[in-house]
Amino acid sequence: MAKAATKVIVAKGRKRTEFAPRGKASKDLVDAMLGPTGNLRAPTLRRGKTVLVGFDEASYEETLL
Repeated sequence: MAKAATKVIVAKGRKRTEFAPRGKASKDLVDAMLGPTGNLRAPTLRRGKTVLVGFDEASYEETLL
């Protein structure tokens, strides 16, 4: 999923990190996308070429509106 995206936004608590994978999913990106159990963080949403991982209200508003 991350390889096909042009932008990945990962939210953990109040921290928001943006990645531009460009066909490669770096270790930092994969680590950010996974939760403490090793599963993909929830919620996860893909809209076009943007992937949102975790919940950040501002990111959702920016991407969906």
